[in-house]
Amino acid sequence: MEDKTTEKDSSYTSLEKMSVYDLLRSINQEDKSVPQVIEKSLHRIETVVVLISEKLRQGGRLFYLGAGTSGRLAIVDASELPPTYGLEQGRVIGLIAGGDAAIRKAVEFAEDDPEQGWNDLQGHGISKHDVVMGIAASGTTPYVVGAVKRCKEHNILTIGLTCNPDSLLAKNVHYPIEIIVGPEVVTGSTRMKAGTAQKLVLNMISTSVMIQLGRVKGNKMVDMQMTNHKLIKRGTGILMNELNITAVEAGELLNKYGSVRKALDSVKK
Repeated sequence: MEDKTTEKDSSYTSLEKMSVYDLLRSINQEDKSVPQVIEKSLHRIETVVVLISEKLRQGGRLFYLGAGTSGRLAIVDASELPPTYGLEQGRVIGLIAGGDAAIRKAVEFAEDDPEQGWNDLQGHGISKHDVVMGIAASGTTPYVVGAVKRCKEHNILTIGLTCNPDSLLAKNVHYPIEIIVGPEVVTGSTRMKAGTAQKLVLNMISTSVMIQLGRVKGNKMVDMQMTNHKLIKRGTGILMNELNITAVEAGELLNKYGSVRKALDSVKK
């Protein structure tokens, strides 16, 4: 077995003999360490947020690329930005080894093809105006590493998010983010702490980028899409508070303009 932090033996033994409570306490104890580890990389994450924001301002796109858990987390983050922040579809794209079928069911050996990641990016017309973030807990996934290598050859800005030190991924991107969370409770199960770390970092990056792009006013999601009753109620509440109006008046504005931002702008002109 390769000497990877993510593959080292768990600090816990005889898991099957533990009580349910002790299992939960052990998992929770390990999870507590993840934000503390991420804190060590805040300056690097800050740099990445600034770079991505600038690329998107200039009309470029952000691509996430991953396999398995990493790919699924990439797709979750990318798919949540349009409804949450009103971002245009296709500005942030998540790609997973094996294609969309792999979101629900593992596609055997899909991550082992070092050319497929680049092929998938080419299918979206990748260019030097875009930025690519490769995500791999191991830092060695061929689908991801192969893609970022080709991106660098074509002068495309690359970022790597991994949970192992000095990995192939880190060595083949412009800006590596290494979140070393240590061994998992279940040895090698990187869907646990490593996956949690990836999700937290992706949340930080995409949220901060959206704020940098002006998609938040104060602390409110004024560009969210009104796609369900919960969001309509939230938008109504924002307008009531911002404009000191009734729920009926706020609802009328929201129906007329279709978004909180447009409704606010119409009143404040």
